[in-house]
Amino acid sequence: MTMITPVLMAGGSGTRLWPVSRKSFPKQFAALTGDETLFQASARRLSGAGFAAPVVMTNSDFRFIVAEQLEQAGIAPGRIVIEPAGRNTAPAILAAALMVAADDPDGLVLVAPSDHVIPDAAAFAATVAQGAQAAAQGRIVTFGITPDRPETGYGYLELAGAGEGPQPLARFVEKPDADRAGQMLAAGNYLWNAGIFLFSARTMIEAFRAHAPAYLEPVQQALDQAHLDLGFLRLAKAPWAGVEDQSIDYAVMEKADNLTVVRFSGRWSDLGGWDAVWREALDHAPSDHGVVTDGNSTAIDCQDVLLRSDSDDLKVVGIGLRDVMVVATSDAVLVADRGRAQDVRLAVSALKAKRAKQAEAFPRDHRPWGWFETLALADRFQVKRIVVKPGAALSLQSHVHRSEHWIVVSGTARVTVDDSVTLVTENQSIYVPLGAVHRMENPGKVPMVLIEVQTGSYLGEDDIIRYEDVYSRSSAD
Repeated sequence: MTMITPVLMAGGSGTRLWPVSRKSFPKQFAALTGDETLFQASARRLSGAGFAAPVVMTNSDFRFIVAEQLEQAGIAPGRIVIEPAGRNTAPAILAAALMVAADDPDGLVLVAPSDHVIPDAAAFAATVAQGAQAAAQGRIVTFGITPDRPETGYGYLELAGAGEGPQPLARFVEKPDADRAGQMLAAGNYLWNAGIFLFSARTMIEAFRAHAPAYLEPVQQALDQAHLDLGFLRLAKAPWAGVEDQSIDYAVMEKADNLTVVRFSGRWSDLGGWDAVWREALDHAPSDHGVVTDGNSTAIDCQDVLLRSDSDDLKVVGIGLRDVMVVATSDAVLVADRGRAQDVRLAVSALKAKRAKQAEAFPRDHRPWGWFETLALADRFQVKRIVVKPGAALSLQSHVHRSEHWIVVSGTARVTVDDSVTLVTENQSIYVPLGAVHRMENPGKVPMVLIEVQTGSYLGEDDIIRYEDVYSRSSAD
């Protein structure tokens, strides 16, 4: 098999899997179906024999999460590329093709979402190998999933031929209604559109030149003017801002006449809703009554339900439920009819209209040095739990509107306050006055945990003036 460069798309917000998936920490970075996150499982699936080191397309907010999860999985990335702004998949895929073409114009590129579930990695690799020859011959290969039900949540691919091998694509079909989905399932020549593409860099660049030429110059400029930032490749902001926001399907695929489809008949899910999570769990561990629970939930006399709690402090119990989904986190609970799974995004819109922070943000806020969560918040004080990874350090900073009191409850903190540097150990505390220049570091080999009490007239995260930062963040980052 020709060496293939995998490109993982790791942006998006995954609103249909709220409240576990939110804008600040979307579904690809969550462990929804096992011990690994969807992103880690995707990266592992596209690693090993036949694959070059993966390229990851993401945004600035997720860059450290991507790097940390790859490190945890033992996977070294080829490059982590930061898009200055979300512009859908078309410009991101072109940027990846241009990067590969700079080293090898005929190099093969496999573009895949990072939030899909494909349990049989070997079968998927074999399916990719089926398409490699067609891709090397100038075809754009798209992968279709053999449908097992009349699904209305997916787009479809209509095959122009018959058989099991690579076949020409007749056309793309938008998400159908239930009747049409049933007709296509019965016809046998329709596949679910997985949104996974294989092509040579040269072929994709020529496809843009033929069908979407306006992308070529600004995307190339964004690459030419890109700069390295702590190992991440930041695309240039100015040319990227002029790129049209469009999917690869609309920009290129639906216009191209050199598309080939390869069928994948193994288990696959894009986890596009909680009904898909329920179905995936039942495929993995069948239940006579269609009941899916986790360690924090209990079902009594229930049928076809999903009960899930991601908080050890919040137990979910369902009694006499039918076709219901209950998903709980520490700060939000979703209760919905299982048939309304695609409407969960409406809950996000409703909460945003109410300016509820639960719409997009979690209580736990991930940072490159660790994480923090708010334990109590009032008009003039806030209490946080802060966890700092071994060897990590917060920025050297000051605040205009608040003072802080730090109590170490586990590990050791090295604390700078103006010209003083102090080691603060378990059950010791230190005060940071309003306006003092300060920094917190963990010099130890285990995570350091402290409780922070803030007092002041304004307690927002944007009340930070940074003087030094090992992660090269600005005050607003």
